[in-house]
Amino acid sequence: MKMSDAFPSKFLKAADLQGRHVDVEISHVEMEDLGDDTKPVVYFVGKTKGLVLNKTNGSTIADDYGDESDAWVGRIITLFATKVDYQGKRTDAIRVSIPRDTKVDTPAPAQPKTTPKKAAAAPVKNGVDDDQVIPF
Repeated sequence: MKMSDAFPSKFLKAADLQGRHVDVEISHVEMEDLGDDTKPVVYFVGKTKGLVLNKTNGSTIADDYGDESDAWVGRIITLFATKVDYQGKRTDAIRVSIPRDTKVDTPAPAQPKTTPKKAAAAPVKNGVDDDQVIPF
């Protein structure tokens, strides 16, 4: 039995990406209590798990899409796993990048100021349905 199956998390982990670069559309960002801390969590259209933002990933998104997280809704980011140094050890982490073909000077689609609902599944790209291949 996989321990990750026994103790599922509502947040993304590097292993969830299964070694792939995954393009996702931001649905909303919420501040959430995580133990003794409060951090922003970014959620994605058609996905159930959110990504807890660290300073590095938050800055990467803000550099291209602006400091206001409400402006990120409808924007595309790429998630990928990599190794990072954390507390003196090499560990797996998720990093974000902005796809090259994303036009940062084009405003994001207008979004209603309502509570987000579960979105429809992501589109099939290159014959692969990311919702089935990447189960987060």
